Amino acid sequence: MAPPVILRFVLFAFVLAAPASAADPIAGRWVTEEGDAIIEVGACGKSTCGRIARFLVPPPDGLNQRDINNPDPQLRRRKLLGLPVLYGFDEEADLWRGRIYDPKSGKSYRSVIRRTGIDRLEVKGCVAFICQTQVWKRAR
Repeated sequence: MAPPVILRFVLFAFVLAAPASAADPIAGRWVTEEGDAIIEVGACGKSTCGRIARFLVPPPDGLNQRDINNPDPQLRRRKLLGLPVLYGFDEEADLWRGRIYDPKSGKSYRSVIRRTGIDRLEVKGCVAFICQTQVWKRAR
């Protein structure tokens, strides 16, 4: 009788030690909700980031548009094309946490990203407890 009790204990311990559900990968090319850009999401060192890969609607100053709304004067010379707008994202349970930069306002926000389907990405930007959510679709 002892072996079945030990076997049950081992199985129970194994189930408890199994990792929590992992977040779905967010790497890939995503069209913003406004449909104005494609963001390329992938590894950036030890974390995940997303850069503006392509404009679908040209910015006011064309493809050479600079980060003119950045509060740091030193960063206002950066080109928007290639600029990281998602940065410092790390996987946490079933989502990704990091920061999102809005070049239209020059502000950065806490952000949470979650895959809600094979071709859908839910992107939240938050200030304190107020969040705004966008749905980005996979670029074709």
